[in-house]
Amino acid sequence: MKKIVFLLLTISIFSSCKEDKQESIDEIKTILEPEIVYEFGYKLDDYKVINDTIKKGESFGEILDRHHVDYPIINKIALKIKDTFDVRRVRAGKPYTILAAKDSTEKAQVFIYKNNKSVATVIAFNDSIIKSYTYRKKITTIEKEAHGKIYSSFSQSMDSLHLNPNLTNKVADIYAWTLDFFKLQKGDTFKFIYEEKFIDDSTFVGYGEVKAALFNHNGKDLYAYRFVPDPKKGIVEYYDEEGNMLRRQFLKSPIKFQYRISSRYNLKRKIALYGRVKAHKGTDFAANYGTPIMATASGTVTESAYRKRGNGHYVKVKHNNTYTTQYLHMSRRNVKRGQFVKQGDIIGFVGSTGSSSGNHVCYRFWKNGRQVDPFKQKLPAAAPLKKSLKPTYLSYIAPLKEQLENIKKPDSLELKINDNDIIF
Repeated sequence: MKKIVFLLLTISIFSSCKEDKQESIDEIKTILEPEIVYEFGYKLDDYKVINDTIKKGESFGEILDRHHVDYPIINKIALKIKDTFDVRRVRAGKPYTILAAKDSTEKAQVFIYKNNKSVATVIAFNDSIIKSYTYRKKITTIEKEAHGKIYSSFSQSMDSLHLNPNLTNKVADIYAWTLDFFKLQKGDTFKFIYEEKFIDDSTFVGYGEVKAALFNHNGKDLYAYRFVPDPKKGIVEYYDEEGNMLRRQFLKSPIKFQYRISSRYNLKRKIALYGRVKAHKGTDFAANYGTPIMATASGTVTESAYRKRGNGHYVKVKHNNTYTTQYLHMSRRNVKRGQFVKQGDIIGFVGSTGSSSGNHVCYRFWKNGRQVDPFKQKLPAAAPLKKSLKPTYLSYIAPLKEQLENIKKPDSLELKINDNDIIF
């Protein structure tokens, strides 16, 4: 019996040693064998890889010529791919990769123009085959949560959270109809659920959707939920917790949020430039020189002109038979008479042309042909959510609302990241 036990132990130990030895061999092989790298659909080890950036004034032809491609072939390439890629439009500062032959010629065989971090144009011209196609890297989307408190302004609070201005603009666009960012007060808070996009699980390439948001302003909760009421049309809208659409027919301001109201609509205001009482039938939004000015609603440009005295550079937009708006003292105009503009389109830039004592846009508002104060008008809202869709909507936002409410209230400006998120 003892002999049998001893024999079994010996076999077991021998087997274990053999397995350990095999694992060690496998590990050594893994270390010694180089990893095969594929990028843009090519096995990089098969080529001499040259990474560079397009210099100012440098052309597609000059780059290929430098990498031993003759000009007759370059012209043939440009002509062949003209419908998919215009070689005349390569931009200075854009990175590119050349895959060249691994022989004495080192002749370029593939040119890869990197449009952005996730999209590239691949131009292959090996042998007699010339082809061009768009290569898109796989994008990973990660859901994140953020919360913050207003200490000075919304943009500064977002900067303190180390969040990109693009996300600040996304949130500002969502609340453009319902929240005056100039009137945010110290102590107001915000929370939102949003997406970040990465390639190769590490390189940030932008923001996805803002799925839900909550501003607490003056003690009042202002919810916003992303919802697509008609999947066939695919139009995205934002609604509050009761299904009322946030979008209105008119934006609250022709400037996003980096402004102050320097003068309001006042029929008895004394204007320093004139030295007498002269009705001010507009609202002045003071902002930095060159700040974009937006059309507060969709419509047709009826005037885009310059008047040395008075208006300076100005634009007038007719929205329908009831409403018209005008934007004065621009540094320059961005639209022409007769042009249709959509709500939020940039129609000009802040300046101080005409009768003006500082950089601002004077925003004027007509209702039924009479100039009125836009802030005292009950402006029409967009169509509400259909009653038949409301149960679906309320069911959809229920988990989002719970998620928003469970985001910790901020004691300091910090970014909350889910446990399963990647931190960079």
